[in-house]
Amino acid sequence: MRDPRYDILFQPMAIGPLTAKNRFYQVPHCNGGGYRDPSAAAAMRGIKAEGGWGVIFTEQTEMHQTSEITPFIELRLWEDKDIPGLRKMSEAMKTHGALAGIQLAYSGINGPNFYTKEVPLAPTALPIRTFTNDPVQARAMDKSDIRNLRRWFVNAAKRSKLAGFDLICLYGAHGFGIFQHFLSRATNQRSDEYGGSLENRSRFAREVVADMRDAVGDTMALTMRVSLDESIGDLGFSNAEVREFIEMNADLPDLWDLAQGTWEDCSGPSRFKEEAAQEVLVKGIRELSSKPVVGVGRFTSPDVMARMVRQGTLDFIGCARPSIADPFLPKKVEEGRIEDIRECIGCNICITGDMTMSISRCTQNPTFMEEWRKGWHPEKIAARGESENVLVIGSGPAGLEAARALSLRGYDVALAEAGDAFGGRVARERLLPGLSAWGRVMDYRLYQIGQRPNVQMYPGSELGVEEVLDFGFQNICVATGSQWRADGVARQHVVPMPGLGSLPAFTPDDLMTGRMPAGRVVVYDDDHYYMGGVLAELCAKAGCEVTLVTPAAFVSDWTRNTLEQGAIHRRLAEAGVKIVLNTGVTALRADGVEANCAYTDARRVIEADAVVLVASRASNDALYHGLKARRADWADAGIRSVQIIGDAAAPGPIAWATYAGHRYARELDTGVWGEDWGDTLSFRREITELAVD
Repeated sequence: MRDPRYDILFQPMAIGPLTAKNRFYQVPHCNGGGYRDPSAAAAMRGIKAEGGWGVIFTEQTEMHQTSEITPFIELRLWEDKDIPGLRKMSEAMKTHGALAGIQLAYSGINGPNFYTKEVPLAPTALPIRTFTNDPVQARAMDKSDIRNLRRWFVNAAKRSKLAGFDLICLYGAHGFGIFQHFLSRATNQRSDEYGGSLENRSRFAREVVADMRDAVGDTMALTMRVSLDESIGDLGFSNAEVREFIEMNADLPDLWDLAQGTWEDCSGPSRFKEEAAQEVLVKGIRELSSKPVVGVGRFTSPDVMARMVRQGTLDFIGCARPSIADPFLPKKVEEGRIEDIRECIGCNICITGDMTMSISRCTQNPTFMEEWRKGWHPEKIAARGESENVLVIGSGPAGLEAARALSLRGYDVALAEAGDAFGGRVARERLLPGLSAWGRVMDYRLYQIGQRPNVQMYPGSELGVEEVLDFGFQNICVATGSQWRADGVARQHVVPMPGLGSLPAFTPDDLMTGRMPAGRVVVYDDDHYYMGGVLAELCAKAGCEVTLVTPAAFVSDWTRNTLEQGAIHRRLAEAGVKIVLNTGVTALRADGVEANCAYTDARRVIEADAVVLVASRASNDALYHGLKARRADWADAGIRSVQIIGDAAAPGPIAWATYAGHRYARELDTGVWGEDWGDTLSFRREITELAVD
């Protein structure tokens, strides 16, 4: 039963000629599928409709061939043949009474047009602004170009209507949309009626909205997404100016969609951004217009959501990442099941799907983007197969997710943990600087398992082969995790690093268990995800004189895909960490480390009292291989299957581990798991239809 405190979140509200059934608003977000995987993306949005969201949007949809952002994979609405795929998505969105929205994007100064080979168009001739510093410049639009662009927006609006959408979002935020490019003096340096004063810089937005209302406005709602603050100095579109813009054009769209300047600022990870971090930028804007306002801020708490609406800060609670972590968040609030919400941990693994042009993942929700590909539903799972019980060995993220999902299928589950506490790597990593929210991976699963009478938990139970054989379980799931290597083996060194033993060396596991270095410390990062930067920060806070050395061109290089690399560099610099890039460590010495240039191999010594080796991890797979060696004894022991999952099979990010645990539980007794790989694909995919010449 719903808590009355949250009633306000379920009040219907008008958006132009339409009415949203509640205040839960899934703002546009990418998913790595786009035009390549339209059925997968449609099914994902349809699950959110089932989960109770009142408004559901697509990701950005490129609306004309003259502006596209290859290699990134988004949706496209370039011609009529794009309509059927998008109609499939809108129909899925509306299956449970949600409003279906499409975000139309013209990327302008952000569109390199590598696929279409068209010359990019922008308000002012400037270099293309992309993540990859593409060596391309845009041509400044003349008046005929602007007239053409207005017509292209109208064409896209008409196609959006034919595709079955209720709302259109005009993208002018994060630096990516043409509307922001016209509004910002940084990208609009025109001297005609489209440049100069804010009224002139607003002209293009007013013209496009008027054009679109003439075409479809009586049946569709038009929303505008604008940046709250570009945060780039005097030339940027500031928070003060966005307020002036909204007051000047108060009734322009049917809803104002507010998001902080850059994507990195707007979708900052929990390590750097708290829930509702944009509240100070949003507060008071609602009073400038009679139109409703939606804002974002990684909202995970229904109390915060209700407060934002009750205080008049927002009319709709905008969610992207929280809607991924739990598509059923609104329904769980409505049903009074707050404790069952899978809270977003703000790790931004979901964003890496877009940044790496691959299908997205979610650490908390392993079914994300597998709704169509594998037929996985986040809240439903098939009943157990022929066998009855499973022994899960290891309680890290893979083991916990396997135990949780197996119990839902109806298996009797025993969860054995060698240590005294459950959680594995998550229990240790959540204590590191900025990673406390990651503990929700463990907390959610331990709570859910605790509600299941068919799961027995055994801490302090380090098992050997003989014990496993004696227990009589039918299925053995080995999820024993991994440990950080102490020999430096990773990418630079494929064999142990020379000089081991000549200088005190520490691993991430050492630091996470309280064994800390002192004095002058070199943190050698050949892992390139978050751990090296986090440990450098930890050592600096402990009073060490820290030098971070990495062969990569960036600190924590892979975190560029999670939108936090710049924030990590800034934090380390503020902590006094000396950062040495494009440099490896060739050997350890008594007086420090021998470093080499990644390009010239020029050598030098960096003096140090200790080194922290953030290299690769070794799987704890001895038990698995021991059981495999005793295969002849399985039948007598009643064992039907033995599988290894998660970091024990191959170390990776936490999202890889929860996915592995979930997949094991889903596929047990289905004939998929086994020593012999099948010859059929393990998921569904779509293939581009060949054109008829």
